[in-house]
Amino acid sequence: MELTSKQRAQLRGIANGIDTIVHIGKDGITENLVKQADDALEAREIIKCRVQENSMLTAREACEELSRLTRSEPVQVIGTRFVLYRMQHDKSKRKIQLQKETGKKQ
Repeated sequence: MELTSKQRAQLRGIANGIDTIVHIGKDGITENLVKQADDALEAREIIKCRVQENSMLTAREACEELSRLTRSEPVQVIGTRFVLYRMQHDKSKRKIQLQKETGKKQ
């Protein structure tokens, strides 16, 4: 699923009010970290992550790698933080209702 610019803006607004729950340190992206992020995405749909100073990865590299491993969409990368989103497959459990893409103007 590819996010539109309006959906990204909506998710950035939501992410502004949430705490960072995934921290990537010197060990980089481990199996346990992927499981933690995967569980958090399942429960919350949107998570904020932070790359510690002692990590060998940049925030962009970590975002790309973790989004691939968790099958999520990168929303934004700012400084050492980044945001990931994955839509809940069960419609009854969805917490975030994304804006629909409207018709394009010509």
